[in-house]
Order: sequence, then C-alpha cells, then structure tokens
Amino acid sequence: MNVTAPVGREAILTCTVKDLAGYKVAWLRVDTQTILTIANHVITKNHRIGVTHSEHRTWFLHIKEVKETDRGWYMCQINTDPMKSQIGYLDVVVPPDIIDYQTSTDMVVREGTNVTLRCAATGSPAPNIQWRREDGRPISLSPTREVQNVEGSHFNLTKVNRQHMGPYLCIASNGVPPTVSKRIILVVQFPPMIWIPNQLIGAREGQQVTLECTSEAYPKSINYWTRDKDEIVPQGDKYEPTVTDTAYKVHMKLTIKSVGPSDFGTYKCVSRNSLGDTDGSIKLYRIPPSSGYHTTDNVARNKGKQRKNSSNNILEGNQDMLKERDPKQRDDDEDEEDWENSGVSSMLLTVPSLSTALCCSLVFSMFLEYFQRCLLPIPRSINPNE
Repeated sequence: MNVTAPVGREAILTCTVKDLAGYKVAWLRVDTQTILTIANHVITKNHRIGVTHSEHRTWFLHIKEVKETDRGWYMCQINTDPMKSQIGYLDVVVPPDIIDYQTSTDMVVREGTNVTLRCAATGSPAPNIQWRREDGRPISLSPTREVQNVEGSHFNLTKVNRQHMGPYLCIASNGVPPTVSKRIILVVQFPPMIWIPNQLIGAREGQQVTLECTSEAYPKSINYWTRDKDEIVPQGDKYEPTVTDTAYKVHMKLTIKSVGPSDFGTYKCVSRNSLGDTDGSIKLYRIPPSSGYHTTDNVARNKGKQRKNSSNNILEGNQDMLKERDPKQRDDDEDEEDWENSGVSSMLLTVPSLSTALCCSLVFSMFLEYFQRCLLPIPRSINPNE
C-alpha cells in the first residue's frame, strides 16, 4: 500500500506473501534500482533502513528519520522464476516553514502611499498563505470593503491610512502540523491633527473647569497647553494638565481648579512631531454670578400664601367679581381651595403690585367723588362749547 509519512518520523512499508516456501523476499528502491534488503539482511549501507517479518508471511521495510529524499517508489520482490513483485509509493510530507529572506520585515511608510507585504513559505504539499490582523480587526481594502483575511503570498494595500497601522500575521499551513506564522508590523507616519469637542466654555469665578482636546500623530507627538500670548501653561497647584495616549491617539486635559479673573481668555492645545505641528483654540469666558431671582413656581406659591391670609376686602371683592364673570371656572359645588388654584386666581397672585395699585386708585376715586358732590360743591361757570 502507498504510505504517507511526515519528515523526521518513521515510515513502514508492508508486503504480504503466501506460501513463500524456500524463496526469499527482497526490498528495492525503484528509481535507483538499489537493493535495500534480502530476507533478514540489510544490504544498503543506509543505517536508517531496517527489515522485519511476521512468520515469514508479512514483511516490513522500516525507514527511520524520513527525509524528503526518501520520497518515491519501492518494490517488494520474490526471487521466483519468473520474478514476482509489487510496488508502493512513499510520500513524505513536510510542515510549512517561512523563508525569512523572501518575507517582508517591519515597514514604516507615509500615510497615503501604496504598500505590498510579501510572505514566502516552503512545505509539502505547497503551503497556503493567509494574512490577518493580529488584533482580529477586519482589514480595510477600500472605503467600502472590509475582509477578515487575505489569501496569497502578496498583500497589497492602496493609499494606507492610520487605521491600517498595526501588526499583521503571515500564516502558512498545508495540513501538516504545525502551522507557522510571522509577525510583520506596519507603521504609518502622519503629521499631527487635533479635534476639539467644545471650543467655547463658560465658567464662574471660583469654579473648577476642564478643557479637553484630542490629537492624532505618528511618530508620537509632544503635547502642551499655551495661553493668549503663546505662553506655556505651567503645571502647579492651580493648573493640572494630563495626557492619556493609546497608539497614535492622545487625549489632553487641562483642569483649572479655581477660576480667577486672570484665567479667562483663549487657550491652545498644541501637538508637535517631526512631520509638523498644529494647535486648537478654546475660549474660556466669564459667566456673571447668579442674580438670585426666584423661579415662577416659587413666586406663585409664596404669593398664594400671602393672598389667603389677606384681610383686604376690596381685593377680595374684586376677586369675587371676577369669579362671577367666569362661571366656567367655578361651579357652585367647588370649594374655595379649587378656586384659588384656578387660572384667574394665579394671575392675580403673580402680580400683587398691580392689584394693590388698583385698590388704592378705586378708594381714592370714590372718596374724591363723594367729597365733590356732598361736602364741598365747587361753583363753576358753564361753557356753552363744552
């Protein structure tokens, strides 16, 4: 039978013979016509070759530490006349191995360029090569196409960007363990860019405020804060700058613990690397202190309590008149509490100064009319034109 053996292991070829009698069994290498064994004797000088049998019926050819050169046809032969024989094939499989000098190493490129990664491997059968990201993220081949892996010894990326940055794995497999891989890091360089979530921030004096911005750059950038005249903001008890970076992203924060009059103005977050620099502005403006006014709800609630305890009969009388003019808002069965909560009552209560002025004007006009008509009649001439 044909036999398959991994390189470095032992291969055993089997030949079964019936009624051997006094004849002998020999093993030969077909392609070289080399006699390997005759009966129990090893003829070849190859120390890796051996022969055994089971009751002269089943004969075994042993090849230890199999090499690729052992691959080929072998013959089991009986020295009858005519000769009898059978042949079998020994296939030697080899696990994959990556060829370093034909495979790409770590690469550093500028953003926007085209990149080709190469991976070469040997093995038998010929290995299959796959590319994938080490972190498991999909590979972006175009703005509209993402794949989990790429097949082939050549891996092309067009107009690489910062999202392509990271380690890639070249994986070679052919069904013979073990599968092998090589790690290739792709580094994409680009000048700094800055994003600012809030460019206008207000604060009161004495308040703590935090300014934030995010930058992206590679090589890694130097990041700092400046004031109106490009003066670097010092780190101290009042100002606390912090930087959090992951890969090529940097998150900058500037915390002002107690804002004073001199702290209002324009701040800049600056990012700088060997390819360029950029900055972003944030304006910190002053919010006036609270005016202390009550909300409408509080005013209405407080005025309502004062109105209930009032003993001003004229104010009460005016409200009673308004109640009778609006029968839809009050039924005879409603109590006084429901009427105080009605829209008209709330309207009067929220403008107490207007109600007081109305009452005073009414009292004064009534007193003046009474005084003129009854107590002190004032003579006056009659003007026919009036």
